[in-house]
Amino acid sequence: MSTRSKSFGALALVASLLLSNVAMGQTAAVRPPSNGPASVADLAAGLLDAVVNISTSQRVKNDDDAPTPQVPEGSPYQDFFDEFFKGQADKGGNRQRTVNSLGSGFVIDPAGVIVTNNHVIEGADDIEVIFANGSKLKAKLVGKDTKTDLAVLKVEPKAPLKAVPFGDSRKMRIGDWVMAIGNPFGFGGSVSVGIISARGRNINAGPYDNFIQTDAAINRGNSGGPLFNMQGEVIGINTAIISPTGGSIGIGFSVPTELAANVVLQLKDFGETRRGWLGVRIQPVTDDIAESLKLAAPRGALVSGIIEGGPITKGEIKAGDVIIKFDGKDVSEMRDLQRAVAESGVGKAVDVAIIRDGKEQTVKVTLGRLEDGEDVANASATTSDEGVDEKKTDQPPAAEMPASDTVLGMKLTTLNAESRKKFGIADDVEGVVIAEVQAGSAAAERRVEPGDVIVEVGQEAMDTPDDVSDRVEELKSDGRRNALLMLANKTGELRFVTVRME
Repeated sequence: MSTRSKSFGALALVASLLLSNVAMGQTAAVRPPSNGPASVADLAAGLLDAVVNISTSQRVKNDDDAPTPQVPEGSPYQDFFDEFFKGQADKGGNRQRTVNSLGSGFVIDPAGVIVTNNHVIEGADDIEVIFANGSKLKAKLVGKDTKTDLAVLKVEPKAPLKAVPFGDSRKMRIGDWVMAIGNPFGFGGSVSVGIISARGRNINAGPYDNFIQTDAAINRGNSGGPLFNMQGEVIGINTAIISPTGGSIGIGFSVPTELAANVVLQLKDFGETRRGWLGVRIQPVTDDIAESLKLAAPRGALVSGIIEGGPITKGEIKAGDVIIKFDGKDVSEMRDLQRAVAESGVGKAVDVAIIRDGKEQTVKVTLGRLEDGEDVANASATTSDEGVDEKKTDQPPAAEMPASDTVLGMKLTTLNAESRKKFGIADDVEGVVIAEVQAGSAAAERRVEPGDVIVEVGQEAMDTPDDVSDRVEELKSDGRRNALLMLANKTGELRFVTVRME
C-alpha cells in the first residue's frame, strides 16, 4: 500500500472515532462548561415575582416665576395649553412641576417589607411599588441609611407576597455566576447573568465601601434590585455602574449582604441604624508613616485623635497608636476598621490590638453608638469654633513674632498668649506654633500651614522650637528619611504628616 493510501486510511480512522465520540456525547471540545449555567430559566421563574419596580414622584417648585401663558376662551389650542401646564399652580406664578423616577427593589418579607437604594426614593413625595403581575401599591418609607445607600419600604398587601432570602456574600468567589433582576430604563422584570468580577471594591461612594463588582448587565433603573447567587439567594443590592454612556459596559457594583443584611434589619426593626462607635479619629498608614513608626509594612489605622465624650475614657487608646486588629478581625487598612466597628453592637466590649511605641498590646473598649457620637463630635466642633477669636484685624504679622531658624521649611515660634491670639489657637492646644511655611518646601508639600501647632515629632512631645530642631537632628542621625509630625489645628484637631528631612 502506498504512503498516500496509508494516510487516507489513518484519516478515515480518526474521523470515524470522532463521529463515534460525538454520537456518544464524549467530545470534550464541544461540551458546555460543567460549572456554567446551561439555563437560568427555572431559577428566574421562581424569583421574578419577588422583584419589584419602584416609581417615585417629587413635586418641586419651578424656578421660573413667569405667569402661565393665557389663550382666548374657546381657542382651538385651549386643550393643548391645559395639558401642557397640567399640575402647575395658580396663573400668577409660583408653579410646581412633578419629577418622576424609576428604580428597582425586592421583597424580603411576605408581609410587605421591601429593600431598595436610598437614592431611588430620596426626596420622594410619593412612592409606588409595581409588582410583576402589574398590580400597584403605595409604599411608605420605614427607614434609610445614606452611608450604605439602602432604604426599607413597607406596603400593605391583601395576600402574602413572594419573598427572597439573603445569602452570605462572604462565600462568593471571583468567577462565581450571579444573576441580576431589575427595571433597567423602565423595562421591568429584566434578567441578566454574569460573574463576580471582583470583591471589596472601593469607589469612594461612602465610608463603608466594600462593593461586589459584576459584569452582569446593570443599567439605570436597576438600582435597588437584587443580585442573586445560583441558589436564588440575594448576595448583593445593585447600586452603581461605571459607564461613559450611561449604559452597561460590564462594570456594575452591588452592596454585599455581609454589609447590607444588618443595616436592613436595623432599619426594619428601628427605622434607623444603630452602629458601634469607637470614638477615635483615624487616618491611613502610608509608606512614610510606616517607616517612621518602624513598621515592617503599611498596615492598620493610625489614631490621630480621641473624641472627647466618647467611649475612650481611661486612655485605653491614644493618639499615635496603630490599630491592627479589632474584635478578632485583622485591620489591613483604615476602611477595614470603619466597617468592623460599624458592624459591631452598641455597648459591646471588644478587644482592640494596637501598636504603641513599637510594641503590640491589646486593650478592651466598650463601644458607644455612632449616631450619638456624630452629635458629640459636631457639638464639640461647634464649641471649639465658637471659642476661637477669628478677628484678624490690627494683629501683628507673623514676621514680627520671634521665630526660630527654619526647620524643614518651617519657621517656628513659642506658643504663648500672643501667638494664640495671632492664629486663633484654642487654649487647650499645646506645642510649638508654625509661624511661616516656605513655598516649595517639604512641609509645604504636605500642606502644613501657618498656625498649625507641632505637638509631637517622632512620637516625642514638643514644647519649644529648639525641641523640634533637636529632635529632627536626632532622627537624621538615626538614618531616618522622614520626620513624623503630630499637628494640631487651631481647634485642637490632630493629624499626622511625614515631612522629608533630605
